[in-house]
Amino acid sequence: MLIHPIIDKLRTLRLNAMARTLEEQMQMPDIDALSFEERLGLLVDMESTDRENRRLKTRLIKARLRQNASIEDIDFRHPRGLDRSLMLKLSSCDWIKDSNNLLITGPTGTGKTFLACALAQKACREGYTVQYVRAPRIFQELNIAKGDGRYVKILKDFAKAKLLLFDDWGLAKMTDENRHDLLEILEDRNSIASTLVTSQFPVDKWHDLIGDPTLADAILDRLIHSAYKIALKGGSMRKKKTVLT
Repeated sequence: MLIHPIIDKLRTLRLNAMARTLEEQMQMPDIDALSFEERLGLLVDMESTDRENRRLKTRLIKARLRQNASIEDIDFRHPRGLDRSLMLKLSSCDWIKDSNNLLITGPTGTGKTFLACALAQKACREGYTVQYVRAPRIFQELNIAKGDGRYVKILKDFAKAKLLLFDDWGLAKMTDENRHDLLEILEDRNSIASTLVTSQFPVDKWHDLIGDPTLADAILDRLIHSAYKIALKGGSMRKKKTVLT
């Protein structure tokens, strides 16, 4: 049997990984030692792996994470109050499956964004959709979107993400418009999707940072309820790396 027409048909069917693997199999001198079922299994496994890798790549591109971080690269040696057992629990992504939130606080340089991006990357690996935003920029973008008609679409995109990473919250004073925007975002996600927030300010200061007592109550009720909390402490890890180099 001519193998090339089969390979062409596989590519026509967009089974490119199977076609590539079949070509490789035909170059192996001992391939006849494998049964038909074993060879077919290898072809199917390769196609499945290739498709999952492409889906993961797409999720990571759409997530637009600020840092290229992973759970495996987290530094537990630096004394910053990071609980290894909690990180192990969070890395399972069960908190995302259960639509819980995560709040990471701590001084500048303690690795809040890295931890958040590492957990978000793990979520992508587990098949969840992720979206990263920086709080100061997203409020500016939402203000512009109200004028050009994109506001509703942006809110819908946020609502679709199983995990929304809200980085650097609290750096700028919130306006009344910002407060209402944040409440809209959290209301769409309440109990159905997870939100991860990083901030330099401890959670007990967030009510004052929001400003309006009524809206602060509503926002924090949707954000803090059933949320995991990581409160980092200590000096900047960036300074430590500079000294070591």
